Amino acid sequence: MHEWALADAVVNSSLKLANDKGLSKVNEIFIRIGEVNNIDIDAFNFALSEIMKGTILENSKIIFNEIQANLKCNNCGFIFNYKNEFDKLSEDEKESIHFIPETVHIYIRCPNCGSVDFDFIEGRGIFLEDIK
Repeated sequence: MHEWALADAVVNSSLKLANDKGLSKVNEIFIRIGEVNNIDIDAFNFALSEIMKGTILENSKIIFNEIQANLKCNNCGFIFNYKNEFDKLSEDEKESIHFIPETVHIYIRCPNCGSVDFDFIEGRGIFLEDIK
């Protein structure tokens, strides 16, 4: 369950940021999550709460900001929405991408030219935006 590893990284980053800011208590944690991360938010939130126990982060309000994923075709330059293309796939294809994200280039093509040569320009990763 990668939610625990991600939560651990967010907690460690939050503690470092709190230390850098000279905070003795954190009330809010702002986290940006790309939509392609396929994270179970409930499991991630639970893991965060458990890992934060006994720290200055305990009982902090966690605010998630989901970032829409967009792709840019390296062949024609067309920018397109990941979710629109992902939703057209079969359940087996979606599952393949979930477990091996690199297979996205097998199943999704640029809707403008049909190329599989594209890059994510936003909507991937998890980032600690800020703490207060």
